[in-house]
Amino acid sequence: MTKRTLRTLACAIAAMGLLVESAAALEVTSSATVAGKPDAVWQKIGDFCAIQTWHPAISKCAQSEEGGATYRTLTTSDGGAVKEKLVEHTDTSYTYDIIDSPLPVENYRATISVSAEGDRTRVDWKSSFDAKGKSDSEAKDVISGIYKAGLDKIAEMSGN
Repeated sequence: MTKRTLRTLACAIAAMGLLVESAAALEVTSSATVAGKPDAVWQKIGDFCAIQTWHPAISKCAQSEEGGATYRTLTTSDGGAVKEKLVEHTDTSYTYDIIDSPLPVENYRATISVSAEGDRTRVDWKSSFDAKGKSDSEAKDVISGIYKAGLDKIAEMSGN
């Protein structure tokens, strides 16, 4: 092989590495430990449309069934709309995908769950997604802010 061929091959391999690296999904994980037992906390937040009662940015939630799947359409306090699909629901968690949203994310999947932490409850909210129209850092900041506002409200509702 000539030096030029080796250099071209090295550049191609380096470029593939960048492509693979940029294809990795972003992740955001937030948690809060709140007053109360997991069952009591989940009773307040575990219904798919209960988010309208515990997230300050959500003014309305409308739940619907389409093709055997459960969806919710969230109306934000500034009039935006977010459509989400329920993927899985257990006694202590649910997982959902964002189907349509003005948020700077795509391929978004999140899980919110509760678990016992001593005589209190740990609420975890985690997601993976790709940035859309914003930098990775900006997209992560938006999602982190959404999670913080929701978890703060859950803590307040739980008596923290």
